[in-house]
Amino acid sequence: MSTHDRLLIIDFGSQVTQLIARRLRELNTYCEIHPYQNVTDAFLRDFAPRAVILSGGPASVIDEASPRPPESVFSLGVPVLGICYGQQVMMQMLGGRVERGHGTAEFGRAYVAPAARHEALLLGWFLDGREQVWMSHGDHVSAIAPGFEVYGTSPNAPFAITGDPARHFYAVQFHPEVHHTPNGRTFFENFLRIAGFTGDWTMGAYREEAIARIREEVGDAHVICGLSGGVDSSVTAVLLHEAIGDQLTCVFVDHGLLRQNEAEEVVAMFRDHYNIKLIHADESELFLGELEGVSDPEQKRKTIGRLFIDVFQKYAGRIERAEFLAQGTLYPDVIESVSFSGGPSVTIKSHHNVGGLPEKMGLKLVEPLRELFKDEVRALGHELGLPASFIGRHPFPGPGLAIRCPGEITREKLDILRKADAVFIDQIRKHGLYDEIWQAFVAILPVRTVGVMGDGRTYDFACALRAVTSVDGMTADYYPFSHEFLGETATRIINEVQGINRVTYDITSKPPGTIEWE
Repeated sequence: MSTHDRLLIIDFGSQVTQLIARRLRELNTYCEIHPYQNVTDAFLRDFAPRAVILSGGPASVIDEASPRPPESVFSLGVPVLGICYGQQVMMQMLGGRVERGHGTAEFGRAYVAPAARHEALLLGWFLDGREQVWMSHGDHVSAIAPGFEVYGTSPNAPFAITGDPARHFYAVQFHPEVHHTPNGRTFFENFLRIAGFTGDWTMGAYREEAIARIREEVGDAHVICGLSGGVDSSVTAVLLHEAIGDQLTCVFVDHGLLRQNEAEEVVAMFRDHYNIKLIHADESELFLGELEGVSDPEQKRKTIGRLFIDVFQKYAGRIERAEFLAQGTLYPDVIESVSFSGGPSVTIKSHHNVGGLPEKMGLKLVEPLRELFKDEVRALGHELGLPASFIGRHPFPGPGLAIRCPGEITREKLDILRKADAVFIDQIRKHGLYDEIWQAFVAILPVRTVGVMGDGRTYDFACALRAVTSVDGMTADYYPFSHEFLGETATRIINEVQGINRVTYDITSKPPGTIEWE
């Protein structure tokens, strides 16, 4: 558990609860999200938060079985902020009243006007007379609890901003965590200042704490780390190496589905630059042999996942005194594993990981990044001295090019795909667009098309370019390349990559599509 002052976010099931934590982390404040079911009186005593935020949620506080925080939240003597459902549950529990919508529901952009001044909470707000916010509520507060005052109103939310300054209880009907509330960051800054947070959550401090924690946890045992070459596993490996040195061995499984020159780059950086013990397991023949004739995307993923575990286990078994398996688990993974509802969700596609390995191999897990979001992992990578070009790499899926090759995988198609992808990424870099894009790649399509090159007829593959912008990969939109860029890139691919005679650009957002093609 962190030694920093902690802010507790009690989750009532909002789709954007993670955004609250991200905003606070951006303000160098340590916070954790916990579902309301897990927050008991004993939990609150042990956690000892400096402040509490009650999240939004889909329930109605009017319903008898609606979610509630423990009453003791309001007797801790710390500031409490309620957001949307959090405001309504605060009012209901403290003596106010909430009613059904009846024409007062608000969804989307709204504008809040000031009703009274609160210099500390609303510093920097209402400079232009009103503030744009994002509303998403059906029920509404019809009477505020005793001791509360009204600081802001909207047409359908007469108690849009309320507070009890004596107890430092505050509540808003809108969502300051979403980017549709442009001044939401300032609102959170003000609340954190009221609560006395000093902004001591930095990656420099985390680095030192994590190293000390790893040394204490591991002792003189050996750790094996599955290295994919992605940001998460790379930062995990370098952090572990700084903590325990030669007690770490990385296993890099090359399944033959990597991008052009990727294996060489990963091996060179970790074995040569960092002098980390590394097993380069070239098992491309095994993987490509097992995938021959497989066209179903789920079967591809499951085959790759099964083989990865088998291969990793084979090489890890050769490492003496290995007691720990290191994984690049991030905080969103932790949050989702203890979700608000705990209910089943639709499986869109299987994920490639080393799940099940610790139990199977009798290993203990070490997860030094489990408190961090993705952007914090990149910041930690900078602290550790990883090259900026490596830290800023676009995400690359575990199954690699297999899921960018719809239909049957062949060595010929993989070779064509690598070359086309290299040209596309080179174009993006040449035009200075790489850092504006979340992820970019080429997919080779399972069709051949007729073309004309010179005076001859061609019958070659078509490919699709894919480039998206995103914050966290959960939603995404296509990148708006100029027609000049697309035309130039298509010409280069067709001229430089034998086997492709047609280039398309995928402009599907997520949802309804996914970022990858399979």
